[in-house]
Amino acid sequence: MILKQMCRAVSACSTGLAVSSRWTKPSSARSSICAGLINIHKDQYRPTRTAFSSRPLSKNSLSSSVLKRNMDSCNSSNSASTDLKQRMVWVDLEMTGLDIDKDEIIEMACIITDSELNILAEGPNLIIHQPDELLDGMSEWCKTHHGNSGLTQAVRDSKISLQDAEREFLSFIQKYTPPRQCPLAGNSVHADKRFLDKYMPQFMSQLHYRIVDVSTVKELCRRWYPEEYRKAPSKRGSHRALDDIRESIKELKFYRQAIFKTPDK
Repeated sequence: MILKQMCRAVSACSTGLAVSSRWTKPSSARSSICAGLINIHKDQYRPTRTAFSSRPLSKNSLSSSVLKRNMDSCNSSNSASTDLKQRMVWVDLEMTGLDIDKDEIIEMACIITDSELNILAEGPNLIIHQPDELLDGMSEWCKTHHGNSGLTQAVRDSKISLQDAEREFLSFIQKYTPPRQCPLAGNSVHADKRFLDKYMPQFMSQLHYRIVDVSTVKELCRRWYPEEYRKAPSKRGSHRALDDIRESIKELKFYRQAIFKTPDK
């Protein structure tokens, strides 16, 4: 608006000056008038200053500030996404035996850790009902160990079906892991995986196809680092799912500190 007023003023002055051109050249007069008008309204064109700097806040600095905030937000989001992918889903099963064609799952526990093996969430520890004829047909080893631990009787008393258990475990890991990104982890977990593939396919579809088997690390340590291997923590061997997971995590922590050393250590 002010620019329009200035232009009108300049035009009017030019017209008037044309009449009296014998005293002053119109071009120089017009320049003087324009300069005067600009000086009068110069306060209208002072750039905005920030409260933190005496320098004007330019368009470039604003763009840089916004870009930096966006990049920081993006980096933070990417970091969080990467952290989620680094999590591990620890599972341990107790079965009526190891024959995938006839044996069944009777207990399952699950724990989520981060890449540093810190426990982030402890999931369900469920005992799954199985019929008496299946329990009576277990091997002597299973009858002895599951009987002594109280698991056999707990299976008889349980009201939880295999389908109920799968739904509950699937719901649990979906809260803490992105689809098909986090590996199954445990001790000799390949055996657990066979039963999970057969009896809990929806649960397994949430996990990555790779596994983290502590038994593999243990066997390599025994061959390559025998001195460290002899210092590995002993196990109680309770053959209960949740206890076994905790011991597996503790064991892998030991191997990490003993043989997976960073250069500065």
